[in-house]
Amino acid sequence: MESQYKPERIENEAQGFWVQTGAFRAGEDPDREKFYCLSMFPYPSGKLHMGHVRNYTIGDVISRYQRMLGKNVLQPMGWDAFGLPAENAAIKHNKPPAEWTYENIAYMKGQLQRLGFGYDWDREFATCDPDYYRWEQWLFTRLIDKGLAYRKSATVNWDPVDQTVLANEQVIDGKGWRSGAPVEKRDIEQWFLRITDYAQELLDDLDRLDGWPEQVVTMQRNWIGRSVGVQMKFAIEGSAETLDVYTTRPDTLMGVTYVAVAAEHPLALEAAANNRALADFIRECRSGALGEADLETAEKRGMPLGRNALHPVSGEAVPIFAANFVLMGYGTGAVMAVPAHDQRDWEFADKYGIPKKQVIFDPDGQPCGIEHAAYVEKGVLANSAPFDGLNSEAAFDAIAAWLEKHDKGCKQVNFRLRDWGVSRQRYWGCPIPVIHRADGTIDPADTFPVRLPEDILVDGSGSPLKKLPAFYELGNGDLRETDTFDTFFESSWYYARYCCPDADDRMLDERAAYWLPVDQYVGGIEHAILHLLYARFFNKLMRDDGLVDCDEPFSRLLTQGMVVAETYYRDRPDGSREWFNPADIEVERDDKGRTQRAIAKTDGKPVIPGGIEKMSKSKNNGVDPQTLIDCYGADTVRLYTMFTAPPDQSLEWSDEGVEGAHRFLKRLWALGVRLHATPSDTPAAGQDQFAATRRELHSVLQKALFDYERQQYNTVVSACMTMVNALTRLEDTPAAVGVLREGVGIVLRLLAPIAPHVCHTLWRELGFGDDVQSGGWPAVDEAALRSETVEYVVQVNGKMRGKIQVAVDVDQATIEQTAQDNENVQRFIEGLRIQRVIVVPNKLVNIVAK
Repeated sequence: MESQYKPERIENEAQGFWVQTGAFRAGEDPDREKFYCLSMFPYPSGKLHMGHVRNYTIGDVISRYQRMLGKNVLQPMGWDAFGLPAENAAIKHNKPPAEWTYENIAYMKGQLQRLGFGYDWDREFATCDPDYYRWEQWLFTRLIDKGLAYRKSATVNWDPVDQTVLANEQVIDGKGWRSGAPVEKRDIEQWFLRITDYAQELLDDLDRLDGWPEQVVTMQRNWIGRSVGVQMKFAIEGSAETLDVYTTRPDTLMGVTYVAVAAEHPLALEAAANNRALADFIRECRSGALGEADLETAEKRGMPLGRNALHPVSGEAVPIFAANFVLMGYGTGAVMAVPAHDQRDWEFADKYGIPKKQVIFDPDGQPCGIEHAAYVEKGVLANSAPFDGLNSEAAFDAIAAWLEKHDKGCKQVNFRLRDWGVSRQRYWGCPIPVIHRADGTIDPADTFPVRLPEDILVDGSGSPLKKLPAFYELGNGDLRETDTFDTFFESSWYYARYCCPDADDRMLDERAAYWLPVDQYVGGIEHAILHLLYARFFNKLMRDDGLVDCDEPFSRLLTQGMVVAETYYRDRPDGSREWFNPADIEVERDDKGRTQRAIAKTDGKPVIPGGIEKMSKSKNNGVDPQTLIDCYGADTVRLYTMFTAPPDQSLEWSDEGVEGAHRFLKRLWALGVRLHATPSDTPAAGQDQFAATRRELHSVLQKALFDYERQQYNTVVSACMTMVNALTRLEDTPAAVGVLREGVGIVLRLLAPIAPHVCHTLWRELGFGDDVQSGGWPAVDEAALRSETVEYVVQVNGKMRGKIQVAVDVDQATIEQTAQDNENVQRFIEGLRIQRVIVVPNKLVNIVAK
């Protein structure tokens, strides 16, 4: 056995063993409990970053742990390969996106293998593979037939640089989330999926996701946004038209003093035809597109249309404004405004001199004026004839009933969730499988895959598919659709295809019924709404088409924390910042660890600490995993990422911590070398003189097993360190070898999911067996936890005065006498009369004396 820990050699040998034995190849076995563990697959951007490493290490630890429990484990890996970054990189490197993507996949796969992740590589696929996306094309045509996929003209967010439509969530501060370009609004024919048909079920089934973080469940619940309100009609003065308005506060209806419509609303466009100022305002709103979240903080602006709406109850005329805070794609594109009882409406009315009419008052007569802000609480109605005196809850029903009686409205359930627009005007994506006929009709394709041409150079001026007649011209005037799917389409069902990636004649086969749902899903909380909601939706679509038989795709979800690190920068003359990698900085700290001085190693000049932030290219504070692997080995990287913080919390990077993790593995190896050097005919473990060591080992093991169950791997590593320390303290004698061997066997199995290579090698070298994964999960020896003696704290009149050790089975009289005989206790009871002695079994003796 090598005397020195040499990670490169042992990791290569361990990985070779796993490949040779097919250690992670999964197959269906109805006689074994299955466990499907999945980490969100990566976009093949070129290289792994530490966020990837942490995410995939967590998933691998869970998978290996479940495998050691005896379960039939599936852990696959693939590539979320379509997307705009590939097009941008292809432009930069002057090569087709497909070539760039496949090169990156090959390199990143090698990195994943070097880290020793236990994937079933036989199930690998990339979403840009026609054998994969052919089946989502097939499903899409099924959805068209069911009316769940449809096409309509919609006002969309258009990124003029990336030349594509953006979802509202992808618009940040009026700019595209990738390009940063000011977003415009355009009317474009788009394909949509009716996710709103599943809104109630998506909401209800959140209650079944007990294994999900509450934060994620809450985010989805809010995004779906179920509300009960009233839909009503406002007549338009001098017109037969009406404005449909929805409100969750019909109790405030009598306080309406204006109506606001979206800039794209037909009423606004009609009024703008003869109003240049209004037309300019609408044009400005269209070019400064806002996502829904941005409306909360954006300046509220508007212009009157010069037309009035008529209040549905009082008949009073109220002005209609075009306003930038109303989105045409949400609700009806029109809102009733109650400045007295909505802060946004109050600010708008205050800015434009619109009256405020208070109609809700505090039920206890407390002051609730609206001079400085809206009164938004519920209360009692006034100035609201014929509803005066009703409280808000009663008024809700009364006003809804009045409107329904007069055919002007009714109660209605609404959802914030909108149908999913899946069209993208980009090249590197899955082609939407429809044909535009010469007669204007649209038919779904009937042959799959509709293959994306791959040998294409991209120049950045829109989708190349629109310039490729060989792709879109089908003859007889028929044209193929040139839009491609939103890339969330591919990631919404990939988990199911892993169950049967070689199924040639169907999207999913009976193997999906064995493996699904995924038992453990691992990924970032940034995917809480879009990806995770779309995947839940897709699962229900596939269920309703008979493809899967589970309602939800992921039983348990772990959202790992970010990897963060220090940042350093210098200000440039133009106001921008030059960021320096922490590895290139020398830092002087005070005795409390605070930075006193930071200088760049390259020129010795000062840099400014920018605080701790998520590792990113933009802040240049990332660490290359490959460099760490080459220097310390994969096990050190894995161990460090698990030890430094619980999986769901942020991990603050520390080079010293990495070195500490490496030192621990060297100590573990040295312990193995020591055990390897001992004769094989040593006494068995359990001698009385080592009872304390065994008790410590099994006490620590007991907690570590619980920590595995609750996925707190940092404390598992800490437990292993405690055990190694205890074993290292053992005397180097033949009598101690039995306990040493027992303890090392426990540590190797406990640590194997986290640092698998070194544990695999030591397990074999020390003769425990061929494969630590088959060694069985360690179990606590209850007998070892039992002690011959027990310690009591001794108090005199409630204050601690000493400690005593007595036999476990001693009687109470002996406990009392031993406590009174304690030398220090005698000092405090001398000259006093003992009134009584209270004994709390196995814990405390309290002597009451006067």
